[in-house]
Amino acid sequence: MSLGGGTDLLVSIAERIARPDRLVDLRGIAAGDEIRATDGGALRIGATACIANIARHPLVLQRYAALAQACDLVATPALRHMGTIGGNLCQRPRCWYFRRGISCHKNGGSSCPAVDGENQYLAILDGGPCHIVHPSDPAVALTALDATVELASVDGTRRVPIAEFYVLPSDRLDQETVLRPGEFVSAVELPASAAGGAQRYQKLMQRDAWDFALVSVAGAKRPDGEVRLVLGGVAPRPWRVSSSVEEDVASGGLDEDTIAILAERALYDARPLSKNGYKVELAASLLRETIRLLAGD
Repeated sequence: MSLGGGTDLLVSIAERIARPDRLVDLRGIAAGDEIRATDGGALRIGATACIANIARHPLVLQRYAALAQACDLVATPALRHMGTIGGNLCQRPRCWYFRRGISCHKNGGSSCPAVDGENQYLAILDGGPCHIVHPSDPAVALTALDATVELASVDGTRRVPIAEFYVLPSDRLDQETVLRPGEFVSAVELPASAAGGAQRYQKLMQRDAWDFALVSVAGAKRPDGEVRLVLGGVAPRPWRVSSSVEEDVASGGLDEDTIAILAERALYDARPLSKNGYKVELAASLLRETIRLLAGD
């Protein structure tokens, strides 16, 4: 198992979610924390780059504001200086039952106790049979920016669009990503086509600061006019709004009634559990605000 900042892994070991035979420290990889523009105009971020450095890097601030904003809202200042982008993308879900070792689908059980139990913070979209949400803020922004995740092993490297990096519980329950045994995240790359334009990342938390998102949204309107809208805190992976809604937002000139209808359409497939229906309205509120920004750009 690989170690970057250790902010989630060491907690997972303490909670006996992870039981590695050995740890490989990735921080010794040469240039593993670099943040640089490539010859093709993309931005390459090494997996061991710490979250705080990404949040304040001039190229990120200038070209990919949504990612800078998402990184700036991760956890506490201390954790942002310790945590790495690779580790943040691969952190385990925060479901109370899973973390406490209570029998559930994620730890080998045959049911999801959250369905009839404490489900306030769990999924309203793409859930079942497990209803986890992925806790990463940067993953939501990176999905809106069409990032690619580079995976490395002794066999070489492969590149996976971040939209395909996460797997749903309905596909497999033993992990949340497509990482194969012996693989680790080595870098993230953002395309030049996603740079600039109007970008925004926002999240709503139970506390005013230093908490995981109840709901978050990343919105981007590129210079070519294409729009991306992605929600966090509502599904087992960053959840991209349907392309038909994005296309209508891209048309611009929307009045308030149309904006409300588009936000409602975006959440048509929401299936809240007994105690998390409030997330639907929170998501709709964030979507309305973000659509208003992008459509009026």
